[in-house]
Amino acid sequence: MKRKHLDFASYKKAVLKEPILKAEYDRLQPEFALIEAVLKARREKGLTQKELAKKMGTKQTAISRLESGRANPSVAFLKKLAKSLNTHLEIRFTQQ
Repeated sequence: MKRKHLDFASYKKAVLKEPILKAEYDRLQPEFALIEAVLKARREKGLTQKELAKKMGTKQTAISRLESGRANPSVAFLKKLAKSLNTHLEIRFTQQ
């Protein structure tokens, strides 16, 4: 029997057709956006989690928790993260 493989984008599109799952995804959107931004910035700088943690003066596990969505970082932590990545932290509220 041949298995059909879905890429993540196709899977996500299919799953988000379910109203309950879509509502929960929308509720968690800020967390997902933060994770995506951190991963993108770290990778663009060519840093490992361990290297970034060292620049920040923290442990690799703190970066891992942040990138996996298991952390609720303070603004101070995010400012330190931005500085370590030579970036600027910007927080905005937008109209819905």
